[in-house]
Amino acid sequence: MSTTLNFSNLSHLVLPRSIALVGASERPQSVGGRTLDNLITHSSFEGRLHLVNPVRPEIHGRACVRSVSEIDGELDLALIAVKADNVVSVLQECADKRVKFAMVLTSGFSETGDEGRQAEAQMLAIARASGMRIYGPNCPGLNNINARLGMTFSPAYQFDQKPGPIGLATQGGGMGRTIIQAMERGIGTGLWFSAGNEVDLEVSDFIHYMATADDIKVIVTTLEGVRNGPRFLEACQHAARNGKPVVAMKIGKSEYGVKAAQSHTAAISGSAEVNSAVFRELGVIEVDEVSELIDTAALLARGKPTGKEKVAVFCYSGGTAALAADKVGTAGLKLAEFEEATLAKLRAQLPDYAAISNPVDTTAVVLTDAEIGYASLKAVVDDPEVGAVIYPIPFDYGEVTTTAAKSAARVQKETNKPVVMVWMSDKLGQGYPTLVNNGMVPVRSVGSAVDAVRRYVEYGAWKARHDAGWIPGALSAVEGSGPGALPQGLKSIREHEAKAFLNTWNIRVPRSRFVTDREAAARAFDEIGAASVAMKIVSPTITHKSDVGGVRLGIQSAQAAMEAHDHILAAVRQAAPTHALDGVLVEEMLTGPFVEVVIGVHRDPVFGHVCTVGLGGISIELFKDVSRRLLPLTPERARDMLEETRCVRLLKGFRGKPAMDLDALVDTLVAISDMVMRNPQIDEIEINPLAVMPQGAGVMALDAVLNISLEA
Repeated sequence: MSTTLNFSNLSHLVLPRSIALVGASERPQSVGGRTLDNLITHSSFEGRLHLVNPVRPEIHGRACVRSVSEIDGELDLALIAVKADNVVSVLQECADKRVKFAMVLTSGFSETGDEGRQAEAQMLAIARASGMRIYGPNCPGLNNINARLGMTFSPAYQFDQKPGPIGLATQGGGMGRTIIQAMERGIGTGLWFSAGNEVDLEVSDFIHYMATADDIKVIVTTLEGVRNGPRFLEACQHAARNGKPVVAMKIGKSEYGVKAAQSHTAAISGSAEVNSAVFRELGVIEVDEVSELIDTAALLARGKPTGKEKVAVFCYSGGTAALAADKVGTAGLKLAEFEEATLAKLRAQLPDYAAISNPVDTTAVVLTDAEIGYASLKAVVDDPEVGAVIYPIPFDYGEVTTTAAKSAARVQKETNKPVVMVWMSDKLGQGYPTLVNNGMVPVRSVGSAVDAVRRYVEYGAWKARHDAGWIPGALSAVEGSGPGALPQGLKSIREHEAKAFLNTWNIRVPRSRFVTDREAAARAFDEIGAASVAMKIVSPTITHKSDVGGVRLGIQSAQAAMEAHDHILAAVRQAAPTHALDGVLVEEMLTGPFVEVVIGVHRDPVFGHVCTVGLGGISIELFKDVSRRLLPLTPERARDMLEETRCVRLLKGFRGKPAMDLDALVDTLVAISDMVMRNPQIDEIEINPLAVMPQGAGVMALDAVLNISLEA
């Protein structure tokens, strides 16, 4: 796995000047034979092609050499199609020859077990020592369809050659081919990287390359796991800086999906929630299905959204128009309000019984008169408030439906606003291919069309809001130990110690005493001097104290404190007999109104430290009303987090309740972020609940868990 953020120039991988096919074969069904056929029969490769076969002097009339070392001149790319046992030695020959890139098509490595992983470690060592970059292994190759160059053994390559503006980076091969074959809907994929096991080059490298590729407008990726979080973050930011949308489908959201992804490519799937949070902040458009991937990418390839687009629905079926309008509203999009000039044009063109306000029901007149169909749709598209049009075709009516399709294609050629065609019928007729042949990429359901438009608009809004130069926390750790450094060599941290640490960062905590006997509990009650105290078990191994009877609330006397001490110990010893019990924490109870919030930071294995904030107490598990961000946080990013939650309405004052101290909560989020960045050995910290009190009264950490890593 790559460990630095240096990205190689992949131009001579994508379009090599010279290729050596190691394992070239005359057997048409072999990997070497199919790859050779794709290169010489179905490609337009104009560079030098060298065939390497240790036992054959020629193949199909082309001379062979026995090894890469016998080739004269420089080599940009070695395509390796030999048995798994021979791959490492061939890679070493390539490295000695100073080959720039080696693409290993062979399978039988980390996906098979420990022996395969050891071989991949040898591959990576060769790459690091020589500077040669390795693509694969266990991959179907690379398809540069825009250049008509198939560096692949796939028998489908000869058929799937529609050039286009979509750039694709996948780890597996099957779904990549599915996306390529969306050409049957009129959209071409110009470049497809299929990374396989990613021993060296990975999806992030390919995203980074396509961010500045002139022939690519939209980047699409399917991920089973992100190998290197910082590289992925930088690659996506590079795409954003260059105005290239990234549409991603992440596999491994359920326990079943995670296991399948790991067994397929041994990828690190990570947390689905963290992945989604990272995608949102980077502007990566996340989808759940291949069809959504295609719908969204095709739409983004047709225009650059501003985020302010309002939608028009145009249809010749009243019921279908109403359905589409309903879906638009459900998706949170807005229907445009036509200006009077638009309405006047529609009145002049359409029958009196047509519905001319948005949604537009033209009636069947547009099916019989091509000019009316064109002119009325053009009037809608030209309205200044319209940013996109959804045009459902609910059924095939033969020639008249084809006429409607032709009118829509004519309008689309005259505007940069997307006209999203929806072909709803299973009967395709001639109208469907008319749309396909004119690059309209018809969608197959109204809901899918609306979802694509929603993502289109949301991406535009993200572009308008965000500075693509944001550097995530994984790349910008705060230097120094800070005012509240964790003591060296500390192995476990108990609640009162965690709160003492929080206090050094100016995060207010309740007055408290840690006690180890009943008499000390009584003294603690008197010393704290509060009307009421809470008492909790202190154990290095018990996190959810109330689940084992380890919490007593509302203690109002020294005698009650002694009794509570005894009850807590007895209850916990019965419920959790194997856990170590250090003592009991006695602390003041907070009075007055407050809202319980949770703030947590944990170390994600892929992306590093991630902060979570949301509705706290027991509500976090019930409602899961949370927002997430990578560290470090700024006040602006912390406030954005809060605005994403539903509980922010409680904090701002809901139905007559007082507004809470949002500014203090923002300050606490930033303090927690700084604390973790200055103490990177922190694996996890959770304050639950953090009491957010009325404006001006601040916050108080009522409970805290702090775990550290001795290896950090």
